[in-house]
This record gives sequence, structure tokens and C-alpha cells, in this order.
Amino acid sequence: MISVVIPVYNEEKNVPELHRELLGVLKNMHQEFEIIFVDDGSKDGTFTELKKLKSVKVISFLRNFGKSQALMAGFEEAGGERIITLDGDLQDDPKEIPRFLESMNAGADLVCGWKVNRLDDPSKIFLSKIANGVTRFFTGVEIHDMNCGFKGYTKEFAKNLKLHGDLHRYIPALAAYDGFRIAETPVNHRRRLHGNSKYGFFRVFSGFFDFLTVMFLRKYIDRPLHFFGPLGLTSFFAGFVILFYLTWVKLAYHIAIGSRPLLSLGVLLVFVGIQFFSLGLIGDLVVRKNGNERRNYIIRERVSNL
Repeated sequence: MISVVIPVYNEEKNVPELHRELLGVLKNMHQEFEIIFVDDGSKDGTFTELKKLKSVKVISFLRNFGKSQALMAGFEEAGGERIITLDGDLQDDPKEIPRFLESMNAGADLVCGWKVNRLDDPSKIFLSKIANGVTRFFTGVEIHDMNCGFKGYTKEFAKNLKLHGDLHRYIPALAAYDGFRIAETPVNHRRRLHGNSKYGFFRVFSGFFDFLTVMFLRKYIDRPLHFFGPLGLTSFFAGFVILFYLTWVKLAYHIAIGSRPLLSLGVLLVFVGIQFFSLGLIGDLVVRKNGNERRNYIIRERVSNL
């Protein structure tokens, strides 16, 4: 079975047409399918429009929890062996779905869409190229469009994916870190006809912090002491050397050291080192104590019009 998961937020004018296009494509594929819309707390009439649709499942959040949580809810609901995600703004073309299935049937666990001829504002395209270039450089994952919402997932990968914050932007990096096989396929991209883009300048800063999170998660998600421990030991050792030196000066030359700024620096470095090491140790204990991640969303209503 194929599961199609569409997270939406304020897309009341787009969801009816997207639903019509999806049905046209999926029925012609002659495979069992399900369509799952996740309304991420829309403030317009999106949920009202979704309830009118046939052959769909609808999950409605109590408020806006973000795209990562909408995807998580959709993955949890999905029952297909192959899961397709696309945005609800009609810019992703459902006719491209067979491309994703072909790549997954060839062995890929994650297939990323690549909007070769992207029809967005020049500023959005420019920022996206910079972000993708930086991410490719630091993660080593050779994907042209990390944040493309049009993706194909195997059930195994989707069910094991843990997202929070805005980590949906870096799903390929998370997949590569866990050892899943990644592929890429060019897709047709269309202009937005209705509604407003959710991409803003603020998201550049938000994306930067999420990028730092990904870099940390790649190496230290299950061993935070390996990150904080060296920092703590370095700081502690530097402080210890300073205090040892001042002690030697005091004993050997009988020079007063109480008013020296170097004494304060040495004491500070020792305490900071102890704090860093303790933070890493506590992090290790938390990781081993909490194996499962809790839900970070609240479902207001479920609708099943099958």
C-alpha cells in the first residue's frame, strides 16, 4: 500500500484541487493507497475543506505545532510500505509520485525531490541554495534540495525517524547518519497560485540553529559526555595550571596573589570545567534513562472519510 502524507497550514484554496490531482494519479497506478492530511492548526477554513473530501484521513492539531510534528503524526498514522510526502500548496506535482516509487523499489530508503527549475521568488531560491550548499559541505550528503517537501520514504525509515523543532529540513542528513540509503529524483515544480508562502527571513536564523542541532546529533546524540567532557577537562586543566602557577609564586617568592585577576580566571575555569563535565554526565544519564521520545503535538480531531 502507498500512503500519501500532506501536512497543511492555511491552504483552504489548495487542498480541494490537490486532492483531485492525487486521486487521479493514485487510481491510475492500480495499487492500494491512502491519503492522510495533517492540518497543523490552520486558522482559515482548511479543516472545513478537508472534512468535505472523500477517500481521505484527516488529523487536525489543536494548534500550530510545526511541520516536523505534522510529519510525525502522519507517519504514525500511515500504514503503507511506501510513504510519500508533499506540500499542500500545489507546487509539488502528484504526477511525479511514480518516480519516487521506482527509486524505492530499486533499494532507496529515502528519495528526495530535486526542484531543478524552481518557480519561487529569487530571494527564496538564493537563500535556499546557500543553505543547501553549506549543509552539503558540512554533512557530506550530496543532495541538492534538503528541504524539498516532496519525498519518498520506506516504512522502516519513516517509522524510525524522530523529528522535533524544524529538523524536517535536514531529514536526508539524519537518514545518512543512521545508515539509510538515499536517492534523489528531479521533479516538476509549479508556481504557488493561492495563499502565502510560509518561508520568511526569520526562518534563515531558525534553520541555522537547526543545522547546529543536526551537526550535534550526528556525533553526540547518544553520548553527550563525548562532547561536553573534552570541553570540561580542557577548562579544568587550564584552570588547574593557572592555580598551580599562582601557588608556586606565592610559596616561592612570597608574593601576594589575592588581588590578581589571574586567580579569578583560574578559579572560574576550574568551576566551568566541572560544570561542563557534569552536564555531559547528566546528558548521558538522560539518554540512557529515556529511550523513547514523547509526542510534541495534541490532536484536536480525527476524520476518516473512506
